[in-house]
Amino acid sequence: MRQAGTGIGRREGLVLLAASVLTACTPRGAGEVPPIDLFAAASLREVLDALAADHLQRTGRIVRITYAGSAQLARQIVQGAPADLFVSADEAWMDWLDARGLVETATRRRVAGNGLVLIAPTETPDEAIDLTSTTALGRRLGDGRLAMADVSVPAGRYGRQALTHLGLWSSVESRLAPGDSVRAALALVARGEVPLGIVYATDAHAEPAVRVVATFPATSHIPIRYPAARLKRPQGGGDPVAAQAFLDRMSSAEGQAVFRRFGFSRPPV
Repeated sequence: MRQAGTGIGRREGLVLLAASVLTACTPRGAGEVPPIDLFAAASLREVLDALAADHLQRTGRIVRITYAGSAQLARQIVQGAPADLFVSADEAWMDWLDARGLVETATRRRVAGNGLVLIAPTETPDEAIDLTSTTALGRRLGDGRLAMADVSVPAGRYGRQALTHLGLWSSVESRLAPGDSVRAALALVARGEVPLGIVYATDAHAEPAVRVVATFPATSHIPIRYPAARLKRPQGGGDPVAAQAFLDRMSSAEGQAVFRRFGFSRPPV
């Protein structure tokens, strides 16, 4: 299973790099309105696709979105990938970019919150798992592995915190199927390649091939926050006014209603 998770991550990385190169190298015609380039955590795909489609209909401005793990996106931005906006799945990677002078700090705000759940393929028995038991998780895994994002990315860090808090980390640490993003972990469970996985509540909501078998207590990990901000583009280009307009739409009452529709919670304070 470890190879499967790594393979998914490699493909995501190649797509991300190709998208960055294409964005940087494709010439624009005279007077052509540039798209708003948004780099966003993979778990935001459905809600941001919906917001971008609405924004296009209302303003005629395309929001071009690159999805991957927050860690991978942040590193690509540091390497010069052209992005106008960044939405991370935790504060740490936004802080990391901010410390390198790439964030318009005054524009930074939290746009959503989330929960953490344990999932299984839908074709498996509909049986809840007691996370307070020190043996229930291991019994359900059997000879299989636990899919989760690598601990270098937010979903993986949240997962490790929750498992550690519940006294379960040591029993599964050697039995992980890590992926480069939470969606890589989700895909492994949806395809039935692993019996269990740890993902965000919204990921489970978006994938009909999985079911929630346990919900991690909010007190078992730090609050899941999605910070968003406009970025500085040292290489030039982009439209700060247009980027700010979409950032404001995400955090507006109307935009927040769309986040709620896709299962996200209000941003934790």
